[in-house]
Amino acid sequence: MPEVHPAAAHHLPSFITAPGETDVLMVAMSVILLLSILMFGSLFFRLHTMPERMAHRGHKIQFEIVAVLGLLALFTHIHLFWVAGLLLALIDIPDFGGSLSRIAGSTEKLAGIGPSEGAVDVPHQTAAVDVPYQTVAVVEREAAAPTTPGDALASPPRSPERVPARTRS
Repeated sequence: MPEVHPAAAHHLPSFITAPGETDVLMVAMSVILLLSILMFGSLFFRLHTMPERMAHRGHKIQFEIVAVLGLLALFTHIHLFWVAGLLLALIDIPDFGGSLSRIAGSTEKLAGIGPSEGAVDVPHQTAAVDVPYQTVAVVEREAAAPTTPGDALASPPRSPERVPARTRS
């Protein structure tokens, strides 16, 4: 048995390690500290991405804006960006684009134009003279009106072509 120094206490607590032995308490506390840092970081990032996940789950139109606000909040440490992203993820902005595209498709169908062909037949004006344009349908309607209502339904609708107004007869 090694000799104890006369100034030392005769009974040492259990957490004091003898020289040359492994300090079990320090190893356990190191593992607990490492796990708590990883868990806190995971919780922080999960909380930080909450607005983005909410907007993605709800298939929101403003998903990209919420994601950018989240990144700005992460890198600038301005919490107002995160709050704005959270509020934007909670708001349901109506989709006007879907209604407008359905209206455009219905109008193209009524005009007898295929999908997305409406802007293809626009002529390129090369002259510097400003000539007023009319559609061929207006010119044809002025030239010869159908004799019976059935004649108007018998001919298929044509796509309107633009012609100068001075070519009318």
